[in-house]
Parts: sequence; structure tokens; C-alpha cells
Amino acid sequence: MAKRKTREDWVIDSINYFILTLITLLCLYPFYYLVIISFNEGRDTILGGIYLWPRSFTFENYQAFFTDITWLKAFGISVLRTVVGAILGVFFTCLVAYGLAYKDLMFKKFYFILIIVAMYFSGGLIPYYVLLRELALLNTFWVYVIPSMLNIFFLLIAISFFREIPGELQESARIDGANDLTIFLKIILPISMPLVATMSLFLGVGQWNSWLDSAYFVSNDNLRTLTYRMMEIINQSQISSQQDSAFGMGASQVTSFSLQVTAMVVAVAPILLLYPFLQKHFVKGVMLGGVKE
Repeated sequence: MAKRKTREDWVIDSINYFILTLITLLCLYPFYYLVIISFNEGRDTILGGIYLWPRSFTFENYQAFFTDITWLKAFGISVLRTVVGAILGVFFTCLVAYGLAYKDLMFKKFYFILIIVAMYFSGGLIPYYVLLRELALLNTFWVYVIPSMLNIFFLLIAISFFREIPGELQESARIDGANDLTIFLKIILPISMPLVATMSLFLGVGQWNSWLDSAYFVSNDNLRTLTYRMMEIINQSQISSQQDSAFGMGASQVTSFSLQVTAMVVAVAPILLLYPFLQKHFVKGVMLGGVKE
């Protein structure tokens, strides 16, 4: 039998709902504001006074964004590095974790010391730059992908996760003639979807949002990412007339600010669309390695 709420319970619940609603609105409104600005004429936006809906609705901002070859190239590079980087990051991190999860692995203590040292200490930007130069990764697409193929944080979580998988599954597969790679690909990964989905989401978001590597290690404009282009245009104090004509601003209502906002919405939208498909695995994945029996 459900306990009947008292007047004090109703008051406390009402206060809680009000506070939570207020916090939700404060968190969602900035993004909502960007959306309505992206659908408003840029020159009209300069006048201010837009709060709840576009005052002068238009698709010109998105038209200018998706017809400008500079933004399209940056968008394509960001999509490519996110997909390739997330896939290779998940695969190689899980592959290394699968090997380190063996109980009888030789030199295991030494390997874990290397992992802990690598997680807490860095060689610095200059040695890192020299290393990338010696590996011929500078000014190439692979400078976005190869250095991030092994994620130390998720490596430790994956090791903990793989240790919980019953060893009988692997032993029975070996009896049937499967080798270690076959076991990893056809048995371990399929039953590790919460781990894989969580890693894919975090590694993908990290790749999508990254712009420092594009600024420091790439000089080819054809390899610039979307987030780098966003930071570039946001940090510009003034937009030259040459850039304005390149963006088509001279003959339209598009401004540099409206283009910035449109780029922000385009950058955030893929992550918001992807999250619902991974949500059922995400809740389980964030608890990995948390509690052991």
C-alpha cells in the first residue's frame, strides 16, 4: 500500500521539481538560442532582441555553410577522423587489453608500470612534436588517428572488464580450433558491447571535438577540421572583406556571427543524433569496473 503524501511532502516535491526544471532550462536554453539564431537572418540578429524564436526566419546561414567548400572539407575531415579514429581506437585498445587481461601473462607487472607512468606523465609538446616528425605523421591525416589508437584510461577499464569474462568460453573455443584472434573477434567483442559502445561514444566525441592537433601538427588547409575552422573564425576580431565575399556575405544577410552559430549547431547535432542509438549500452558501460564482487 502506497504511503499517502503529507502536505510537507507536497511542498518538498514541488520545490525539487521547480529547481530541477529551472536547472534543465538553464542548461538547454544556450543550445536552443544557438539554434534559433542559426535560423535567423544574420544582419537582423545584430539588432538583438531575439530570445524564443527566429524573428526573420531563413535558411541562408545553412545554405552558406553547406555551399562553402572550406567548411565542407573541414566537415568531411571531422567525420572521417571521428569514424576511423573511434573504430581503430576501440579495436586496438580492446586488443591490448585482451592480452593484458591474461592471468599468467609474463612481465605483467612491468607492463602495468609502463601504463601507469604513461598515464600520469607526459614527455611534453616539443618531444611529442619531434616524435611525430620522425614518424612522418606531421601534416597528414594519420596524425589525427594513430597517436590516439591506444587510450590508457579505457585500457584499464577494458582489462578489468575482460577479466570478468569466464575463461571457459575461451577454453572451449580453443578446443574447437580457434586461435586467439578468432576468439577475440568472434567471442570477446560481441559479448562486450556495453564496453565497446561506451568507448565508441567517448572516443568519437573526443575525435570530433579535437582541434589542437589540427592547429599544431597540420599546415595543409585541406586537412583542417571543423572545430579548428570554428575556433579560427571565432577568434577573429574582424572579418576582412575578402573573407566576407568568400562566404557570400556581401550579397546576403549572412554574417560572420551567424555563420559561427550555424557551424556550432552543425558540430553538435551529430553527437546528439548518435547518442540515442548507444544509450541502452551507455548506462551499463559507465558502470564498468565500478563494483566487484
